[in-house]
Amino acid sequence: MATSPSTTPGAQPSAPPSAADRARLQRAWTDKLAAAEAMVPLIGRLYRRDDVVTSVYGRPLVGESPIGIVKAHRSARRVDETELPVAESLAILTELDAMTLSSASVDLADLAARHRADPLGTPLREFLDDELFLARGAAPHDGPDGPRPAPRDVVLYGFGRIGRMLARILLERAGEHAPLALRAVVVRRRGPDDLVKRASLLRRDSIHGPFAGTVTVDPEHDTITANGTLIQFLSADAPSAVDYRAHGIEDAIVVDTTGRWRDAEGLEQHLLAPGAARVLLTAPGTGGVPNVVHGINHDQVGDAPVVSAASCTTNAIVPVLKAVSDAYGVVHGHVETVHSATNDQNLVDNYHPADRRGRAAGLNMVITATGAARAAEKALPELRGRLTGNAVRVPTPNVSLAVLHLTLARPVTRDALNGLLRDASLTSSLRRQIDYVESPEVVSTDFLGSRHAGVVDGLATIADGSEHVVLYVWYDNESGYSRQVHRILQEMAGGRATALPATPAGRRAAARPAGGSLQTCGTSERSCSTSTGRSSTIEARPGAVQRSS
Repeated sequence: MATSPSTTPGAQPSAPPSAADRARLQRAWTDKLAAAEAMVPLIGRLYRRDDVVTSVYGRPLVGESPIGIVKAHRSARRVDETELPVAESLAILTELDAMTLSSASVDLADLAARHRADPLGTPLREFLDDELFLARGAAPHDGPDGPRPAPRDVVLYGFGRIGRMLARILLERAGEHAPLALRAVVVRRRGPDDLVKRASLLRRDSIHGPFAGTVTVDPEHDTITANGTLIQFLSADAPSAVDYRAHGIEDAIVVDTTGRWRDAEGLEQHLLAPGAARVLLTAPGTGGVPNVVHGINHDQVGDAPVVSAASCTTNAIVPVLKAVSDAYGVVHGHVETVHSATNDQNLVDNYHPADRRGRAAGLNMVITATGAARAAEKALPELRGRLTGNAVRVPTPNVSLAVLHLTLARPVTRDALNGLLRDASLTSSLRRQIDYVESPEVVSTDFLGSRHAGVVDGLATIADGSEHVVLYVWYDNESGYSRQVHRILQEMAGGRATALPATPAGRRAAARPAGGSLQTCGTSERSCSTSTGRSSTIEARPGAVQRSS
């Protein structure tokens, strides 16, 4: 006889929920939602007034709906094994709103957990005064080293898939005290309705949905105003042919999203344009151009005039490789990326200079080359000569999957390897690069819009206790990669805010050993880098990842 999935054979079925049970559940949900609704104006005011970004274990709350806030609090169970009560966050926010704070990224879940664990039972306001002392007493919008500079001008050279994703991110973070300001977009004019069509592409996206805000077009002045940000559109056939200074743009970071030039000589053409100061390439650089994967080697950004953000696949796999290599050593690896079709492929069969890419992208799986393995070796020199790679383009519009076949220096079990990567996604300095999921039902579309460079699929991990393992890493090759590019932009602009709580015991732990460094992080991100600009490394041991000091 078939039994209900919710009962055990031979056991008495549980009583159905009573009307009182249903009413209690509904009342609890209503109370949560009411608290989240009360949080919305506080979150917004702290951000606009004080440049304070609030989050729940790294999930930014700025701009979230009440439902989104409730979901963020539920996600805290991944760290604390229990849902963060929305009422606790509301109490913390109410106190923060009454304080005078400087620019900071404040993790409400971390604060709440520390306050619950405080053996002295310190009153909340006194506790917050201690934990947030690094942001107390300074003028609003100051950083850890004094007044923050004015927003750094940013120019997008190209307005394709990555260009428009970056525009959305920059506009999402725009504001009087934001570290970056989108000032201009450079395109090749294609007709009299060029500006209107590009504005429409910003408003509507078949993959990522509608733009969160308003877009106004002024064809007479070649400008688009998006969420209050005035963006000048310029036309040029060569990087050096643009005069940014004539439009009031100075000391700008030019983000080349075209990929047309990959070496220093080609990219340095941008620096000949008046008003341009630095260049960031959204493709793998060649020659002496530094290939930077944020979270791994962003200390290489420094004052380099030209920097590459590597590729989407490189950004997805390198943080995972770093975590595994630090813990177990990597003797050899092969990267096979199952990559969504891109604009470089033909829609129907036609000539293409690259092998196989001339065949119809919507009908075929296409074996092709990838430079991700070589680029990964540049970001992780310890793996030089140990990686190979290949790619298969598939007829999906976005989200890709990297399959890592690795031979390790030491044997590892599946549970230990997954434990390492789960901890890396939650508590390490790579937690905004690496995410982790265990679900038997996830598929590629579930990772659309991911803010992480890559998401490890724990249930797909293959490890039998030997040195040979296989890892599956999902990545949104547009959104996740663009977030990484934005993090590099923040490094180039020097616009990081203090991450709070900063130490395990607030002011009482402020005295650090010689050589110690304060950890800071991007304004709405969750993993930290030291004040020297170097990313914190994972102090790994089999089955665990710890914060570095």
